[in-house]
Amino acid sequence: MANTRTLHSDAAPIQEQSPQTTYQTSAWKDFLALIKIGIVNSNLITTFTGLWLAFHFTGQSFVANLDIVMFTLIGSSLIIAGSCSLNNYIDRDIDHLMERTKERPTVTGRIEPKYVLWLGLALTLIGTVMLLQTTITATVIGLIGVFFYVVLYTMWSKRRYTINTVIGSIPGAVPPLIGWAAVDGNLHMVAWILFLLMFIWQPPHFLAIAMKRCEEYRAAGIPMLPVVHGFGITKRQMIVWVACLLPLPLYLFSLGIPFLILATLLNIGWLAIALLGFKMKDDIKWSKYMFVYSLNYLTIMFVAMVIVTIN
Repeated sequence: MANTRTLHSDAAPIQEQSPQTTYQTSAWKDFLALIKIGIVNSNLITTFTGLWLAFHFTGQSFVANLDIVMFTLIGSSLIIAGSCSLNNYIDRDIDHLMERTKERPTVTGRIEPKYVLWLGLALTLIGTVMLLQTTITATVIGLIGVFFYVVLYTMWSKRRYTINTVIGSIPGAVPPLIGWAAVDGNLHMVAWILFLLMFIWQPPHFLAIAMKRCEEYRAAGIPMLPVVHGFGITKRQMIVWVACLLPLPLYLFSLGIPFLILATLLNIGWLAIALLGFKMKDDIKWSKYMFVYSLNYLTIMFVAMVIVTIN
């Protein structure tokens, strides 16, 4: 028999992952799943934009206030992560019914529910303490967001009413307000326009997801609009929401003509895709177009706000 050591002497050594390393990797992934890291990261963009614009409009130095920047970004991220953890804790009885949530650690049993609860409460508390290092206004707005997401959305409306999407849009719209209020407690009109922009953006974004995942929501007993009233009404409502975005850039004229043109073109483009829904025969394919466009729309819009105000 040939010597196996000789046969494989020139081959790259096989590296086996130790059980401890595997466990640590899995535990970290479970943690990121619990706090919904995608949501945390996306809200960082809108929080930072609110923060940045507040410095811009009040004439304060961004560099001279890096402590406020850090307390705001970390504090808001922690309360969002805490809220998402509490959402996972509350929804663990229905998450196994949906494809996109059935692998959550609260469903698979990799993490005990009591630990998820304590994690959510701890992150929210620490985040609140950090926001208190900025302004009371920012802290109160953050806690209002937590209340709307955990209590009014997750615990109350999500399983009862099709308007759950609208109610859930309120906490999703507060991050730029938190960012602004951390710098200037007297919220400028621009801050409220950022709030409205985020609030109006969310229903068509999440209704697009609801259309793609319609049967999953139906199986979980969640009364999303396409589940209860069908795709036709859902598409009409999405058009209305997108149309409501059209006048908002006019209230941001202080950001300059280039931004006004960009924002208007983005709104018109989204409305055109929304109207296309009545011509396309494949509703699911159309909903994917709406979903992808919504993600790019939000990112471009908020990044552009920062770019046009860089001095």
